[in-house]
Amino acid sequence: METTPRQRSAFLAIFPSIILPIFLAVVDQTIVATALPAIAASFGEVDRLSWVVVSYLVAATIAAPVYGRLGDVLGRRRLMFVALFVYLGASLLCGLSVSIEMLTLGRILQGFGGGGLMTLSQALVGETVTPRERARYQGYIATVAVCSSTFGPVAGGFLTEHFGWQSVFLINLPLGVLAFVLALRLPRRPGSGERFRFDGLGLLWFSIFISSVLIMLEQVQDVLLGVWVWQLVLFALALLAIVLLFRRERRASSPLLPLPLMGAPAIWRSDALAACHGGMLVAMITYLPFFYRVAHGASAAETGLLLLPLTAGIGLGSMVTGRIVGRTGMTAIFPSVGLTAAVAILVFIAFAAPSLTTNQTSAVFGVLSLAMGTVMGVVQLTVQLEAGAKQLGAGAATVQFSRSLGAAVGTALVGVVLFSSMAVSNPEAAAAFSSLVQAGPEALASLPHDQQAAIREGLDDAFRNAFLCIAGFGAIAMYLAWSLPLRRI
Repeated sequence: METTPRQRSAFLAIFPSIILPIFLAVVDQTIVATALPAIAASFGEVDRLSWVVVSYLVAATIAAPVYGRLGDVLGRRRLMFVALFVYLGASLLCGLSVSIEMLTLGRILQGFGGGGLMTLSQALVGETVTPRERARYQGYIATVAVCSSTFGPVAGGFLTEHFGWQSVFLINLPLGVLAFVLALRLPRRPGSGERFRFDGLGLLWFSIFISSVLIMLEQVQDVLLGVWVWQLVLFALALLAIVLLFRRERRASSPLLPLPLMGAPAIWRSDALAACHGGMLVAMITYLPFFYRVAHGASAAETGLLLLPLTAGIGLGSMVTGRIVGRTGMTAIFPSVGLTAAVAILVFIAFAAPSLTTNQTSAVFGVLSLAMGTVMGVVQLTVQLEAGAKQLGAGAATVQFSRSLGAAVGTALVGVVLFSSMAVSNPEAAAAFSSLVQAGPEALASLPHDQQAAIREGLDDAFRNAFLCIAGFGAIAMYLAWSLPLRRI
């Protein structure tokens, strides 16, 4: 099916204006990843460092359906400016942070802005081109993702090593100003104008549920050590919030979460697949810098280069998959096969990582990321087709919401597995972890050989469990991909 000049012209009219919002949304995860060991060394709270990633994802999860719903009603151009303004102000706050608490607050605010960038950009593409051509043009978006994913770890490593970790946040300011200028070119399409009442109560219950679950996950280590009363309170609060949320969403005239839409088989399976995929990818991007640091002594700049195969492979896999879908019309077979391969590779990594060299490990993760790159373009296309034109923004938001939620929960859960494995089975390794993050393997040089071997064994076991946890997410995603009802367009 050939692209008509009118379709190409319509897409190219908006594409330059959404390049930087997409770039900022994608690069934020990879550019920060290489700075995490330096942030840990600066603040000294390694076990709380996952909140630098998770807090952003929680806020983005909450923000995605808000932007999607408001974009449908008020117009996406207007909402794009709001998202960019919040994102830039929060980036400045992150760059000026003097404590892990202040940085976490900045990341929450940054997530409230960043959560809208990809949601609004995907919806803008969806309203501009036809479904079959949408798959073809996903290749253009994937190209931006490749560039941003590739730029992120290299730039993050370079900036951290030469200008400090604060620079990975401050670099957003000039990029954001340019994004503002480009967004002025977006066409002034009005929203639906339908009567709309913001679902503030739904947002409140949803925020309480997400926050309670993630804090509860972070405190699992205390449960294992016998401190469980606070966790029971959080569990009860999360359970109450989710019950009240579903009750509210069924009655609200303009619900935050479109439950009937999300209940469609193709959509809930796609959203669940996006959640598992997000958990896999963001957990790897978050904890691989620590693995390269403590196991191989990689610096921030070296870690950025080692992450390149992983981050570039995702974008490249997405780009190739988008072009093939556009030519053949086949969809779900690609993530089905890709995730099957990804699970097998993750299990291999879990057991073989201690015997692989640094470059071999990086190359294997590159192959893994190519397989994982088959997922998100197909998921986004499937949901947009099922949602239809009137609920395009809400549909795109459910994908971003699900991916962010899965990434937040997945990253927190993998962190629980990693740190609890050390704390419970090898306290010596847990005690040495912070020193290893700051000084690399040389921190063990003064210890007796037997003690070094015990610590390394504890670290190997902890990272093996973390990789197997990620493989577990992959296995669930693989099942969902094979069971997607929409397999061709």
